[in-house]
Amino acid sequence: MALFTLVVLALVGAALGAAPHHPAPAYGHHRPAPAYHPAPAYGQHAPKYEHEYCDPTAAPACNANSTLTYCLEDDEYPTYEIKGAISADHLFAKKYADVADQSADDLVDMVTKAQEEAFDYSYYTGASTGDSPYDVTHWAGPEGYICPSDVVYATPKRAQNVEGKWRIIVNDVHYYSQTARLETCLFPEAACRALAPCYQSHCTQKSVYHRLLSFDPCDPYKGLFIDIYKLPSACSCHIPA
Repeated sequence: MALFTLVVLALVGAALGAAPHHPAPAYGHHRPAPAYHPAPAYGQHAPKYEHEYCDPTAAPACNANSTLTYCLEDDEYPTYEIKGAISADHLFAKKYADVADQSADDLVDMVTKAQEEAFDYSYYTGASTGDSPYDVTHWAGPEGYICPSDVVYATPKRAQNVEGKWRIIVNDVHYYSQTARLETCLFPEAACRALAPCYQSHCTQKSVYHRLLSFDPCDPYKGLFIDIYKLPSACSCHIPA
């Protein structure tokens, strides 16, 4: 019996000695380093803007020596930045709308495009202003509006918003434009043509508010947004009470 017990113990010991040893993994020393994935370098391709003070109320170069609140031409127009802003704006198609082909045929009753483009006020002096007497140009002349005006169907590049801040207008970039009919009095406060002095008439400038897709040159990271501008729309004859 004792011999049998010894044999059993010997066999168990041999089995235990042969059992494979699996030490716990030493994570603290051999754990693989996490893979490094650098952040995409968007800044290498996005426009870089200098961080310096920018006064949004300061008139741009295109407005030099002008009393207008808009520029129809702009030699410093940031086409590259506007293209980038359009590409980055996923809601651009919902913000943008325009009727590019505009003329008197669509916007002026009983006056055609050909008629309006032929209006010529070069003969008119506006002599009724001040102490000057009404001259012959007040009573005679070719076809035209009773208050001489300059009419353009334009795509302004920059404009001063209702808060007095200059913005860039999205225009002539890719195939996008924003057209506005601008009518400006040539002789504001002059008497209305062909009306007698007893009426004490005068021509007065009218304006309307336009909502235009815009870009802030002083804060380009704002992207594209709708802003409001006061633009000249008509030159009308006013007869006081």
